[in-house]
Amino acid sequence: MQTAQAGSGLSLTYVGGPTALLELGGLRLLTDPTFDAAGTDYPTPSYVLHKIQGPAAPLEAFGPVDVVLLSHDHHADNLDRAGRDALGSAGLVLTTVTGAERLSGHAVGLTPWHSHDVEAPDGRWLRITATPACHGPPDMDRGPVVGFALAFTDEPEAITYVSGDTVWYDGVAEVGRRFPPRVAILFMGAARVLAAGPHHLTFTAEEGVTAARAFPGAAIVPLHFEGWAHFSQSRSDIERAFADAGLADRLCWPVPGRALELSLRGPPPDETNRH
Repeated sequence: MQTAQAGSGLSLTYVGGPTALLELGGLRLLTDPTFDAAGTDYPTPSYVLHKIQGPAAPLEAFGPVDVVLLSHDHHADNLDRAGRDALGSAGLVLTTVTGAERLSGHAVGLTPWHSHDVEAPDGRWLRITATPACHGPPDMDRGPVVGFALAFTDEPEAITYVSGDTVWYDGVAEVGRRFPPRVAILFMGAARVLAAGPHHLTFTAEEGVTAARAFPGAAIVPLHFEGWAHFSQSRSDIERAFADAGLADRLCWPVPGRALELSLRGPPPDETNRH
């Protein structure tokens, strides 16, 4: 397995759903915390979200968290009950402006293209830039969502992109132009809920292919494609679409509870990381 070196790599430990622990330069960042048990239901006025896969390990097993990258706080599959409880122990929560207002405390709201710098243990600064996201069709408001582009200020080309819940649209294409990533963590699974009718709310497999083409050279790490009943596409759908596009070697599949080491320099990781 290719190992991450200081300043040149990312270690990603997959927890489940949209949740992963990212380790960069000594900083520990957690994406959309979801730590409830499998079988939990989350009723809304128009539908019920059902969780079918629990976390690979409890939050305590992953140690202290410096930053939570919370794409949005208002859907339980991105912030469940245990995940919400975990926010208080993190050093900082970065999320949408409205989400930060609801969460208060140490939550900071960001609008697309605005940044927040976090000091790493070695004195370097990680710049976290909010990126645009569209959680479904543009004319069907699902509430504000952001993604994130991460890079140290002294190594601005070594970019990790976390899409958050979004479909492919011009805002994501602009990410590729402004922040061409070395690693792109895409929330996939083509989520669908009754309130949105037939429309998908996260990347389809085909949109993942479009993103891969727009981010040439980036390793593609699918997240949020399993663990919840409202996903309409699975890993096999994603694999098939990338294979048909001749891009199967760009996929890097995370294994629950196991660290995936990804290079932020040069070509995507070698085959030992492609499970």
